[in-house]
Amino acid sequence: MLTVNQLTIKTLKDRILIDHLSFTCTAGDKIAVIGEEGNGKSTLFKAIWNPDLISEYTVMEGHIDCRQAVIGYLPQALDVRWYESSGLDFCMRETPSEIPDYEKIGELYLELEKVGADAALLERKMEQLSGGEKVKLQLAKLRLKEPDLILMDEPTNDLDLETLDVLEQFILKSRAAILFVSHDETLLEHCANGILHLEQIVRKTQARHTFVHLGYRDYVLQREALANRQNQLSVKEHQEHAQQMERYRRLYQSVDHALNSVSRQQPHAAKMLKRKMHSVKALGERLEEKPLTHKFEGEEQIELFFDPEVRIANSRKQILDFHLPQLWAGAHLCAHDVHLQIVGPQKIAIIGPNGCGKTTLLRLIWEQLKDRKDLRVGYMPQNYEERLPLSLNPIDYLSEGQDQAFRTRIQNHLGSLKFTPEEMRQPMEAFSSGQKAKILLVKLVVDHNDVLLLDEPTRNLSPLSAGLIRAQLAGFPGCLIAVSHDRRFIAEAAQRIVRLTPQGLEEDSWIEF
Repeated sequence: MLTVNQLTIKTLKDRILIDHLSFTCTAGDKIAVIGEEGNGKSTLFKAIWNPDLISEYTVMEGHIDCRQAVIGYLPQALDVRWYESSGLDFCMRETPSEIPDYEKIGELYLELEKVGADAALLERKMEQLSGGEKVKLQLAKLRLKEPDLILMDEPTNDLDLETLDVLEQFILKSRAAILFVSHDETLLEHCANGILHLEQIVRKTQARHTFVHLGYRDYVLQREALANRQNQLSVKEHQEHAQQMERYRRLYQSVDHALNSVSRQQPHAAKMLKRKMHSVKALGERLEEKPLTHKFEGEEQIELFFDPEVRIANSRKQILDFHLPQLWAGAHLCAHDVHLQIVGPQKIAIIGPNGCGKTTLLRLIWEQLKDRKDLRVGYMPQNYEERLPLSLNPIDYLSEGQDQAFRTRIQNHLGSLKFTPEEMRQPMEAFSSGQKAKILLVKLVVDHNDVLLLDEPTRNLSPLSAGLIRAQLAGFPGCLIAVSHDRRFIAEAAQRIVRLTPQGLEEDSWIEF
């Protein structure tokens, strides 16, 4: 179905994204492609779908064979050329420039029902649809095509909890070979029967990949065991090497002392000692050049810690008393009688279907709280550009108005999140969504906020590094209000769940994952 053989992809600046990758994907395979943002996942999908899409910024070597396959492709972002098309025309043509073919319109309505999409979406322009609504139409369109190979690049990013279930069922029931990129650990655990992990290591100068026919959880456990064995071996080798070097130094000092002490009347002894010194120096060179096992390097090895001294001292302090007769998102009336009261250091998750107004609600809460003198409120919007001046580099942004010691502290924070020194000095406009998310998280840490407002905080984080972020947010000593569709984040971090409905906010039950 799909064969990739010795594929290498590098940028025009000679940064290797993928290095001699080989794998096959056949009918029934559900291969999850994981890794940090910027590691080449989307580039790989474009190379499989249409290599011309990456020809302007990469050089590709190796072979991709999918000539006999009917391919369906769900890209990370919908081509803007589709925005003026109706949902119906989007589903009835392959490219924006084609004439729609309405022959399968009857089948389309059946497919819409299977993916839980309202037929009314067909009458609206694509630019008017929420992220989840767009994905539902894309899934229906894929089913119409009856592909042998499906490529889905981060289909979960804009999906509500209900649509995530639809996507899971689509993946599980499909007979096609599927490659999908996702940061949603629950989806990965439920659906993947194989893992392709793309990494950038050694300060992002080397590309590494792993391909296994394992479920996600088994892969994580296997990787943890490998890391533990390698770390133990590294510690043992370095300890033994240190002991060998110490013995070498003592031997060198002994021979050197004897050589300096030998008298001219003992030429034979001096000759022997010189030979001995030659041997000792050769030993030292061998020890210095001896390859040692390094500790395991992976994207999980990140660090981010909120200040434990930041807390809301009074557990009965009123953080929020929010009342809104009507919640509007543009010209759309989302809800009536929205009321949210928060007392003390609660952790609250706001859930609800796509387009119900959650992001608008969180932004209004931010507007109400941001000027409070008795609180330090941090805000991480869904659209990072609302808070990030993209022309600045992260060091200048995070340390504005601060001294050199603070700038050094910022560099340490960024380094612990896998930013290279070069990246720390690049304008943020060049960064991936995952990198921008990490910069905003550092901002929340260094500002010592006691209230955090977070809109989909984990949506762009690699699943292997998201666990640490979840743990830190779950242990945050202040108040946290988060909009999220991440089931694992909700289950681990939220103490209270409220659902936004047309009738306002309603208390909801615990999310199972």
